[in-house]
Amino acid sequence: MEHYAGIDVSLEASSVCIVDASSKVVREAKVASEPEALIAWFSEFGLSLVRIGLEAGPLSQWLHAGLKGAGLKVELLETRHVRSAFRTMPVKTDRTDARGIAQLMRLGWFRPVWCKSLSAQETRALLAARRLLKAKLKSIELSLRGLLRNFGLKLGVVTAKAYEGRVRALAEGHLVLEAIAEAMLAARGALRRQFAALHRRVLVAARASLRARLLMTTPGVGAVIALDYASAVDEPSRFSSSRRVGAYFGLTQKRYQSGETDRTGRISKIGDKAVRASLYEAAHVMLTRVTKPSALRSWGLGLKARLGPRKAKVALARRLAVVMHHMLVDNAPFDPAKGSPAIAA
Repeated sequence: MEHYAGIDVSLEASSVCIVDASSKVVREAKVASEPEALIAWFSEFGLSLVRIGLEAGPLSQWLHAGLKGAGLKVELLETRHVRSAFRTMPVKTDRTDARGIAQLMRLGWFRPVWCKSLSAQETRALLAARRLLKAKLKSIELSLRGLLRNFGLKLGVVTAKAYEGRVRALAEGHLVLEAIAEAMLAARGALRRQFAALHRRVLVAARASLRARLLMTTPGVGAVIALDYASAVDEPSRFSSSRRVGAYFGLTQKRYQSGETDRTGRISKIGDKAVRASLYEAAHVMLTRVTKPSALRSWGLGLKARLGPRKAKVALARRLAVVMHHMLVDNAPFDPAKGSPAIAA
């Protein structure tokens, strides 16, 4: 008889459940959240497992790789779909979640999530660390600016190099502010050094990546945006159509239709927020800084004139996602003559 399994992943121990084709619970237990422990538990009973499901999460990709490497048929499940399926459950526990995931695998009511390759995960970890340091650096600078302003000391417009000297000059003669400024400037200096080190690693990774160099031929797309997009897409062939990439990153409009009601809303904003922000940034640069003509830029400028800059940038970001996927599939650099919807069609 066919059997299906569900895993509700936790940090230390995961709840595991196996059901048969008639939905009867056959086995369930708490197993250590380690690939070896899960593989040993499944092999202990000698059951024929058609599918094993686990919800996408921080540990899921690591467990998925380990289970798949052992020859088990494992699927990552879309978190939003799992939550929607379990919303009607009167009692929610790890045990019932594992049972629910097993039943979803039996019925086939799930959407699989792509498990990124190890190289893509490493690139995304590098970019995430760089973004974190950049955000903390900006937070310290703004906080220090606000502290000085409380005492009537206005920092004004200042370059990154002149920032430290300007702060010290304003805090001079005020013992408390001097102590605060020295501590925060020391933290800022450490963050700047580490951010610069990670940024250099990003540039080295972009130069070493054929896909990133290919994407960087697109106006407005630099090393960070190219690496961000390439690592998020990972394997271009997993998309049946380039048009699906815009929806994957949450850049397509939501729609609600029921009876006489038919509403079209704003973009869905599902998927990777960082990539969506990178594509928007590339669209902004293309519309405001790039001077080299291209069909894609002309299309964006036409939208800007009709709909305004914000909607035009969102639309151009979605179009950029489609065009860049085409570039990865065809292994071809950006063509200025292509890119507008009419030409692309």
